[in-house]
Order: sequence, then C-alpha cells, then structure tokens
Amino acid sequence: MKSIKPTVALLVAMSSLFAVTAADAAQPPPQAPRTPKAAAPADLTGQWVSVISEDWRWRMVTPLKGDFANIPVTEAARKVGMQWDPAKDEAAGDQCKGYGAMAVMREPGRFRITWQDESTLKIETDSGQQTRVLHFGEKAPPAGTPATLQGYSIAEWEAPPGGRPNGLAIGVVRGGRVSNTLKVTTTNIKPGYLRKNGIPFGEGAKLTEYFDKFEETDGTEWFVITTLAEDPVYLNAPWLTSLNFKKEKDADRAKWHPTPCSAR
Repeated sequence: MKSIKPTVALLVAMSSLFAVTAADAAQPPPQAPRTPKAAAPADLTGQWVSVISEDWRWRMVTPLKGDFANIPVTEAARKVGMQWDPAKDEAAGDQCKGYGAMAVMREPGRFRITWQDESTLKIETDSGQQTRVLHFGEKAPPAGTPATLQGYSIAEWEAPPGGRPNGLAIGVVRGGRVSNTLKVTTTNIKPGYLRKNGIPFGEGAKLTEYFDKFEETDGTEWFVITTLAEDPVYLNAPWLTSLNFKKEKDADRAKWHPTPCSAR
C-alpha cells in the first residue's frame, strides 16, 4: 500500500497542474486599448447646419459698434470695442478676427465633422473656411505651442450631468435617452473678437464647450453646444451661451457653401 501513495500524489499533482494550465489557456488574450474614435459613445460626424434659435440679432447680422448687450464685458473691453474699424482690419489682413475659436461656432452656416485620425476630431466651417482640431488623450497643449486663431483644443467624453445612474454606460440617462457629452477645452487662442463688431478677447482667454447629442423619435439628429467663455481682462464673468445644430442628409451636402472671412 505504501508504494501506491506516491503514485496517487503524483496523479493529483498532475491533475492540478492540468487544471491550472487549462484555466490559463481559457483566458482571452489581452485586448489592445481602443482608440478614441473606436470608443466614442456618440457619432458626431457628418454635415450639420446651425439653427439660430437665440441671439438672432447678433448672429445673423453684424451688430453696430458699441452694441455690447448680453456679454459681461469689462470697461477695458468697451474701450477696445469702441475703436472697432472694419476697414482697418481689412487693410491689415485681419478679416478673420471674428472667426476664432471663441466665436466661429456662433456663425450661421454649415459644419462638417470628420475623424482626422484615430485620436483627432476635425470640424470644418463653410463660413470663414476655418478648421478646428480636437485632440483626445491629452492633458495640456504641448510645450511651445503657438497661439492660433482656433487655438489648441483638448477633447474628452463625459457622463451626463449627475453621473451615470445605476451603472449605465456613458451617455445613457434614465429612461433610455442618450446624452453623449463631449467636453472640449480650448486655450492658446490668438486674440480676436467675441462678436464681429469688435468686442475683444485676449491672450488669456479660455473656451469650454459641451457637445450634447440627441435624437428625435423620427430619427432627426441634433447636437447642442453649451459654451463657457472666460477672459481675465475683457470679461468680468464667464459668458454662457448655447448653440443648436441639426444633422443634414446626404442630399444636403450640395448646400455646403464656403465663403471667406468678412470683417463687416
């Protein structure tokens, strides 16, 4: 009987080893992290048209000099705004000062959104022919990044306001409605105008945007941008606005009408 014990022990040991090996073999191989494009909880790509549902008097026409209404400007901003001269901007080649990141999404027109690569979302405007680039997976602009008209935008997906109830996936709120909020923070913006009538923003300006996509029961797609503009010199409080955009059908792509910047 003593000679049997080592054999039994050996069989038990081999059985345990086989079980561990089989368990290891059953584990799926580690998956590579998904790119921001692949992991996006909402599809913002396509052609969109701005729907002017607020601030019509300031967005559809260029306001008169000195019209600072609805913007919490400082006295310094008023002084600069009262010196606005579109002819001087044209002579200096600064027709696009009203089309920087702080203002371009408020322009009436169409916007095309595409993925430039797996980590970069691109927004093109037909009004002013501007291009914004939204960078995912970054915390701050690279050192030495120069200021440009569209600045440097860092993007990240956020849960709906109040978080994700009951462990629901990002973008889903109670009742099954989809929120899908994209937060975009833009700095390094070259000084320009908050409105085309010369209301200024300066070097320290910062823009925070929340893109919130949703769909109607008939399949019509929309997104709303809630914008928060901050400037330590020219704004005495954050300027909060909202903008509405409706997705167009493929047949509407012919309505794309690129036009150059206008100082007037």
